Amino acid sequence: MEIILKKDVEGVGFKDDIVEVKNGFGRNFLIPNGSAILATPSAKKVLAENLRQSVVKDKKIIEDAKELEKTISKIKIKIKAKVGEGVKLFGSVNNSDISKELSVNGVELDKKSIIISGNNIKQLGSYKAKIRLHRDVIFEVPFDVVAEKK
Repeated sequence: MEIILKKDVEGVGFKDDIVEVKNGFGRNFLIPNGSAILATPSAKKVLAENLRQSVVKDKKIIEDAKELEKTISKIKIKIKAKVGEGVKLFGSVNNSDISKELSVNGVELDKKSIIISGNNIKQLGSYKAKIRLHRDVIFEVPFDVVAEKK
């Protein structure tokens, strides 16, 4: 089944993408939730016109996202966590911890736009997280997980 996404759907595609999905997933989940519409010829024409009009707006959004990327790249992210024996953490570090650390440094970012491979970090060390500000602006930012002073 061919559909047009009305919003970003993780693992499927981005807003305004025309994607092929299984019939049940499209009919029973994406379309009823308002995440997609059927890709009929008339819907494709409307989408093409909307995309043509949004090109100018997109340029501005991409420029702003690249400026934010430069700002985030300058920030040294260190996340303090409680440590048990050796390098194992008591809890785990995830994307919301990185989002909180960025907000302390003056950058407000939704935790959904931060991707850590493996989702949770359970040991001290240096890691990288992917940050997606726009479908065309995805970059990696390094961060360290350090022991919290007792």
